[in-house]
Amino acid sequence: MKDRSMLWILVAVVLGFALPVCSCVGTGVIAIETLGRLGQAPMAQAPGIGDAVAVIELEGTITGSSQDYLMTTGITPGRVRSLLELAASNGSVKAIVVHVNSPGGSVVASDEFYHALQSFSKPVVISMGESAASGGYYIACAGDYVIAHPDTLTGSIGVISQFITYEALLEKIGVDAVVITTGPRKDLGSPFRDMAEEEKELWQAILDQVYEHFVAVVVEGRDLPPETVRELADGRVYTGRQAMDLGLVDDVGARQSAIDKAAELGGIAGEPRVIELRSQPSLLEMLYSFQSPSAMPSLAELLGWAGMPSLQFRHPGGP
Repeated sequence: MKDRSMLWILVAVVLGFALPVCSCVGTGVIAIETLGRLGQAPMAQAPGIGDAVAVIELEGTITGSSQDYLMTTGITPGRVRSLLELAASNGSVKAIVVHVNSPGGSVVASDEFYHALQSFSKPVVISMGESAASGGYYIACAGDYVIAHPDTLTGSIGVISQFITYEALLEKIGVDAVVITTGPRKDLGSPFRDMAEEEKELWQAILDQVYEHFVAVVVEGRDLPPETVRELADGRVYTGRQAMDLGLVDDVGARQSAIDKAAELGGIAGEPRVIELRSQPSLLEMLYSFQSPSAMPSLAELLGWAGMPSLQFRHPGGP
């Protein structure tokens, strides 16, 4: 009898502990699933009815992943693609304004943006903010009409790669790096040694090839002669006023000017309704943004990333 009582007490304790835990876990799983779906869904703010112009904000560094550059707010092709799909499927949206405020970034991500806008079925008007440089300008070339603020910094047509070398530092502190490769160029760009002149020439050839593609995009998008674009494409930035005089943009004006032009191209009579399309961060990105400082990348990780060769359509002086 005593053993049976002890058994029932044990069962009660186990159930009393297990049921709340299971309940919490179940609720947590449901909440995570729901938040994940909400985080993946774009959000449209559109009071009223009638024909509309959709506005998409492209703010920050252009990245292939939202985890690049240690931030969760970069402009990624996936986020913008979902907004374009939303605008394309909305019958009341007759045109879109893409407001670009970016110093550029990833070569591949910039090209993905460019093609996504170029293939969009409705009129696209580009509105430039404080900066639409390098990759930001690359994206702008896909627009049917480009309006810059008079004081926008744009242009910076070119490609950049930056390498950090800490061979001298390691020597100073008495640390040796052992690198084993299958070929003499496998560690080209490694931070553990200086780059040889012939290796710089190899990397320069890669940049030159990507640069020629950038020039071709500007030639096509702005209908300018190749020789004219090459004269302008030495990496320098231009103000919005200068860019208009040079044919790099169509007009200067504020955001409202871009909305009015989009309404005109979309055949909207009268005052257009404006729909603000915004992407929601995914659940993973939201959780990542709440991480404690101890979860930040280590020095070893940062140094590892610094040693990864990359191509950038980016203005180094950008935010």
